[in-house]
Amino acid sequence: MVGDSWTHKIARVCISPLIDTPITPNHITILRLITGLIACGAFALKMNILGGIIWLISTFLDRADGELARASNKISAWGHKFDYYTDTFITALFFLAIGINLLELLPGYVSIILGLSASFGVIFTEFFAEIIDQRKKPSGEKAYSGIAGFDFDDIIYLFAPIVWLDLHLYFLIGASIGAPAFAVYTYYLLKKSI
Repeated sequence: MVGDSWTHKIARVCISPLIDTPITPNHITILRLITGLIACGAFALKMNILGGIIWLISTFLDRADGELARASNKISAWGHKFDYYTDTFITALFFLAIGINLLELLPGYVSIILGLSASFGVIFTEFFAEIIDQRKKPSGEKAYSGIAGFDFDDIIYLFAPIVWLDLHLYFLIGASIGAPAFAVYTYYLLKKSI
């Protein structure tokens, strides 16, 4: 699906020099995966500034791989799945990394449990939303559409500033409840679309 958010438009401009090169969308996805792992590792180790910077780069690479695929006509079912699984894994891993980051702040393993709750909520939400998106693909609709030039999932750009502003405890608590609730709601939308 062609994205029309601000980040998609910026990514289109940035990837244009790569169109006729040996660099493929899957190379960009691999870079997205590596930078996402590094960012999450940095967050887990409380290197929040570094983690946030790398997170923003990784998040932007998520846009760039799809834009390169469309612009260079290198769209593939395998590439889409690789991108989807990478994005889901890295976003879910963020919450576990934040749980590790906050381990000393909460008693026992509460922060890890909160991180796992948010992570599984993300995984199930993405799983159900992907099924909805595939069903709506002919019409170009998505499970969650954007607004004012922002896609629904552009919210992940805010993860870095949330950590920088030291709000990640509150964000993790909210996500540990909100992500599973959102998974249930997305499942409801999936069943409604059948």
